[in-house]
Amino acid sequence: MSTQALSGLQTPHAQANSEIRTFLQNSHMGSIDLNKLRNADISALQKLLTPKTTKYIPHVPTPKQSAFLLLDCKEAFYGGAAGGGKSDALLMCGLQYVDVRGYSGIIFRKTYADLVKPGALIDRAKEWLLKWPDVRWSEKEKKFEFFDENKMLISTLQFGYLENSNDKYNYQGGEYQFIGFDELTHIDATSYRYMFSRLRRLKGVDIPLRVRSASNPPDDDQGIWVKERFIDEGPSKGRVFIPAGMDDNPYLDIEEYEKSLEELDPVTRARLRDGNWTIIRKGNMFKRSWFQPVTELPPQRKKCRWWDMAATDEEKAKRRNKSDDPDYTVGFLLSYYDGIFYIEDIIRERMSPEKTQALQQNTAHSDGYDVIIREEQEPGSSGIALCDIKARTIFQGYAYEAVKSTGDKTTRASAASAAAERGQIKYLASCRNIEAFFNEAESFPGGIHDDMVDGLSGAFTTLCVPVVPGVGLGVEKPEEEEDIASIADLDVGYYSRFGI
Repeated sequence: MSTQALSGLQTPHAQANSEIRTFLQNSHMGSIDLNKLRNADISALQKLLTPKTTKYIPHVPTPKQSAFLLLDCKEAFYGGAAGGGKSDALLMCGLQYVDVRGYSGIIFRKTYADLVKPGALIDRAKEWLLKWPDVRWSEKEKKFEFFDENKMLISTLQFGYLENSNDKYNYQGGEYQFIGFDELTHIDATSYRYMFSRLRRLKGVDIPLRVRSASNPPDDDQGIWVKERFIDEGPSKGRVFIPAGMDDNPYLDIEEYEKSLEELDPVTRARLRDGNWTIIRKGNMFKRSWFQPVTELPPQRKKCRWWDMAATDEEKAKRRNKSDDPDYTVGFLLSYYDGIFYIEDIIRERMSPEKTQALQQNTAHSDGYDVIIREEQEPGSSGIALCDIKARTIFQGYAYEAVKSTGDKTTRASAASAAAERGQIKYLASCRNIEAFFNEAESFPGGIHDDMVDGLSGAFTTLCVPVVPGVGLGVEKPEEEEDIASIADLDVGYYSRFGI
């Protein structure tokens, strides 16, 4: 298709879109001299490059969003980096054909809570649509209905969720011409593919069948299938990926958003800011060069000793064939003053439970009463009982608190990782086990051990966020069954040391 022939283009919508794609793929846009085109040709070109919109879309699409809206292929994916206008692009797609009688669309998130968060899809859609008198919202069905001047129903746009593998069957009887997925990497591949069975239209209806999705790169392996589907094999399968980031969104305050992203750990930031699909956490969460040594510590600093009681007595572990390299008990001493954290001391020992108790007691005496003491409380009744006993015996008079086990280790380490990259965590040059800590941190997550990283994460969070007694520092883990084997490790008379 040549530019000279543009003014004579009079084709149906689908054919026009096909010609757009051919023209854009075969043309170097920077080499087109618009001065040599007739006004009619320019108008025709502008028309071809302007997507169909409706009055319900409140602002002009960005160039990347326009490209997304112009696509005539069945399956397309938008985004990668944060701030590229992914959710807006998806909502615009859903609203392109609501003025066509018989149109039905649906947009999914993983959970219902994701849909109704402030500023999320439903909240944004209400802001766009409820100002129009011909639009009604059904709270029960989570659906917008569009009416003509005679108050006859024209079309619908619904919202749904696919939290688990069975949720897809809630839409078994549905029939949609548009199916959208926001944050697709959070949704399982089976549910995504199943929804293609709901993509259909009546014969003779001039509405394109489209599946559109948007997402940032995944934070775990569960969402890797999206990269494989759209980036790795997408071109050969006719699936289109339109990358977009902050620079593609003129409505975004990029400077302020950059400041917000700086608070993230480097891996998450690379995924959100740069749309990096290949970066892995191992070796990127912590780097030795981020930590600088000091020889003196500020006198007015706030201190926390975090105990990770992940130890298994080495000889007992070998006898029971649990591991040739069992975990350690770690007592991580971290302090804070004027925006800087200091790694002062790292205890790292393999001991029997009774010897560990003596170690904790002696360390508390050595640290002094001004040091906050925190310990991760293991799930189960024995963990609760043991921490309660310690509070009333060896730690009596100290600022001791047991903290319930929280979400995954990587999430807990993210804040400390971000602070370390900014140069906010230093270490005392004489700190014991500091080399072992660096070796462990640089292999996290995925290394053999993570006890010291857990200690850093716990102490860091404690110094940053006031801990409410009995409340965990993150998302609480589900209670696990009592570990009978670990209780059996305690020697006869162990509890008598606490006076019970």
